[in-house]
Amino acid sequence: MFSSSAGPQTPRPAPGLEVRPFRALTYRERDPEYLARVSSPAYDLVTPSGRDRLVDADPYNVVRLILPGPGAGPGENGDSAHLAAATLRTWEADGVLVRDELPALWLYELRPADGGAATVGWLGAVTLPPADSTAVLPHEDTYPVAVEGRRALLAATRTDLEPIVLAHDPEPAVSRVTEAVRRTPHTLDLCDADGVRHRLWRVTETATIDAVSAALDRTRAVIADGHHRFAAALANARAQRCASGTDAVLALVTPMGCGGLRVDPIHRVVPALPWSEALAAAGRGFVTAEVPVDGTGTDAVIAGARAWLSDPAERGLLLTDGERLVRLSAAGPEVRAAVPAQAPPAWRDLDVVLAHHGLVHHLWGRPDTVDSVLIAHSLDEAVRTAVDRAGVAVLLRAPSPTDVAAVARAGARMPRKSTLFVPKPRTGLVLRPLAD
Repeated sequence: MFSSSAGPQTPRPAPGLEVRPFRALTYRERDPEYLARVSSPAYDLVTPSGRDRLVDADPYNVVRLILPGPGAGPGENGDSAHLAAATLRTWEADGVLVRDELPALWLYELRPADGGAATVGWLGAVTLPPADSTAVLPHEDTYPVAVEGRRALLAATRTDLEPIVLAHDPEPAVSRVTEAVRRTPHTLDLCDADGVRHRLWRVTETATIDAVSAALDRTRAVIADGHHRFAAALANARAQRCASGTDAVLALVTPMGCGGLRVDPIHRVVPALPWSEALAAAGRGFVTAEVPVDGTGTDAVIAGARAWLSDPAERGLLLTDGERLVRLSAAGPEVRAAVPAQAPPAWRDLDVVLAHHGLVHHLWGRPDTVDSVLIAHSLDEAVRTAVDRAGVAVLLRAPSPTDVAAVARAGARMPRKSTLFVPKPRTGLVLRPLAD
């Protein structure tokens, strides 16, 4: 799709972001090891086995709220949402989670394990914009079942359990306030399993909050992560008729560019697709060429794919069944015809669009459903899933942040799960109850 999103009307048709402080819900205990043990990656990055590990790590791990049942996933039913709500109420009653007395914004710093540049941003309640606003622009399609699952969870718990991530236009005033706050003592600190250090500052000073809010009001933003949660917040606001607190969404607002996020690719796996059939069909729309692999087996294919994808001189897509590696390039007329002609130029030539519309849907005849097209957030996961599911992995490069912004501002949508903005905030450190 490449249509603009729709949402409920809100009282303030602001040209930029409206970011408000809120009374957070946090874990009472703030020891770094404890926070690492009870927090979680974002819900859509948690595999079933990963959920089991998080549940075993601590009885109060937040995964029990964001994925409340062993079989919970993007479309969990209402029963699991109500289970999450009951669990949340129990944790609050027992003092595991405590509510702040004062509203605050939270400065959030994520520093990678390799010592590279940190990503910084502000956690706040971002007002949901009206339908005709360009303050918050999506760039990906969503899957209705996943949206409904998140909406049910939000409605049952009446709490934003994890933030979406927005990448905003550069604004020097935001940077100046951010650097001043980073020189003060932080409130929360932990390292996650990947070695990323998370530091947060709780900011209640009115002057600082006003300065941040005023500066961000001069910016617009692209949704970097959390399209389904943003759509769920819009749906919940409509259903609740914008009741208190439902007119906003918890968001980490980071700058576009320096000090902000980077984009990693998300790959596709089409299960139960014979290699010979996949390659023959792909050859009708692309120029195919075998990519040499040093050695045999899955590990050699992964290494070969990683080397090819990291070479800026190469162009195209990669296909693999875990044993062979083939490049697809020079999309032909049949593929181009499958891409909607009325779509904006920023959208038509993206690798993920050619793969989604031209290859998977048109040449392979597969619908875009969670069972027909599997999502893999890493190269290893994609190749090994292709082997396990007797299918074919489509390996992609990430679009640039500039590409993502251009697509969003053209009113277009990439296929679902096209971008992986990293690093990601840790779920469970700061929650936002909808009620004041």
